[in-house]
Amino acid sequence: MPLAVYVLAVSVFALGTSEFMLSGLLPPIADDMGVSIPRAGLLISAFAIGMVVGAPLLAAATLRLPRKTTLVALLAVFGLGQTLGALAPTYEVLFVSRVASALACAGFWAVGAAVAIAMAPANARARAMAVMIGGLSIANVLGVPAGAFLGEHLGWRAAFWAVGAASALALVGVVTRIPHIPVPERRSGLKGELAIYRDRQVWLSVAVTALAAGGVFCAFSYLAPLLTDEAGLADGWVPTVLALFGLGALAGTTVGGRVADAHLFGVLLSGITASTVLLAALALFASSPVAVVGLSFLLGVSAFYTAPALNARMFNVAVAAPTLAGATTTAAFNLGNTGGPWLGGAVIDAGFGFASTAWAGAAMTTAAIALAVVSLRLHGRTRVIDGRGTDGRTVLTRLRPARPGVPERELESCAEGAGSARSGQPSGDAQAL
Repeated sequence: MPLAVYVLAVSVFALGTSEFMLSGLLPPIADDMGVSIPRAGLLISAFAIGMVVGAPLLAAATLRLPRKTTLVALLAVFGLGQTLGALAPTYEVLFVSRVASALACAGFWAVGAAVAIAMAPANARARAMAVMIGGLSIANVLGVPAGAFLGEHLGWRAAFWAVGAASALALVGVVTRIPHIPVPERRSGLKGELAIYRDRQVWLSVAVTALAAGGVFCAFSYLAPLLTDEAGLADGWVPTVLALFGLGALAGTTVGGRVADAHLFGVLLSGITASTVLLAALALFASSPVAVVGLSFLLGVSAFYTAPALNARMFNVAVAAPTLAGATTTAAFNLGNTGGPWLGGAVIDAGFGFASTAWAGAAMTTAAIALAVVSLRLHGRTRVIDGRGTDGRTVLTRLRPARPGVPERELESCAEGAGSARSGQPSGDAQAL
């Protein structure tokens, strides 16, 4: 795997720490800002909303810009957002800083994912994404618990300052180690990339990703109060349990990335089913400290085991638009990260308690399983073969069962340089058949 992909993973470590560290900082932020824990939880949703909106908008806006320049600019804006958050005098200013940081984070994810996919062989897309997501997993192992530790001993603002420093170091890495990646001479343009949204498989991938991520983070976003109020653990346990979740995430990403390229739907269905079972168990045994600690680790494994497959699936069904594929995946994950905490806060406000967030999350992941099955059935009726037309352009051929009045073969032109076309190998979907 190219060194540049690992540099992107280091950057994602800073981004991921900021995105998820609020799970261990909600109580001190709520106390300092004079708001309830559910309202403080909206800061998590604010970040996710910024990611949802920012990913497609910034991907479209930077479609014709040099990739390295775009990454540098977005990472710099992200660091400034962390500084604003650390200095925020009110809840409203903190809210705005989270949205601003999220916009930059979303753009970095979308462009960075496209860069990682572009530099990886067609049969190693999931592994390339696993390396990037590995930075997110390490953020959960080290960054998020460190943020919780800083929040407990030095105040929650110290965590924001630390992420700002980490983003500055990541910026140095991007400037010095990411190679110049020129804009392709032959481009489909924004209109061409938007054509992917005519494919129902793209929308199914969006829905599965959003529901799978949302179900996990419906519970994870309120893990700190669940540990202290439901399981009866001391505040000092929160960083430890968050670190265990992160270790599980790292293990899940490693295994899922190695398996997903060959067994994409197997990883999706088994991982999301495991998350559903674990969320239900977390709700049932929320009062048991031992159970909650163990289940937090396993939930990290199952959630991040599916992440490489969810990313790779989108790039497979949207092969003609790698930049918007990355943006769409980022938006889908954060639709879940928006809806999950919102639903969790709603059930808490309704008086059902912190353990009820796990039941709500299990309902979301159950819906994800159902839609993944639908996507698998449709996938079984479609073969995807990549080839090269007489004009040198890549042609994506979809073979469907013959139906009366419908041609057996549909041809779609893909942008030069898209994933599988570069290597001349079948796409991930074709390999899975």
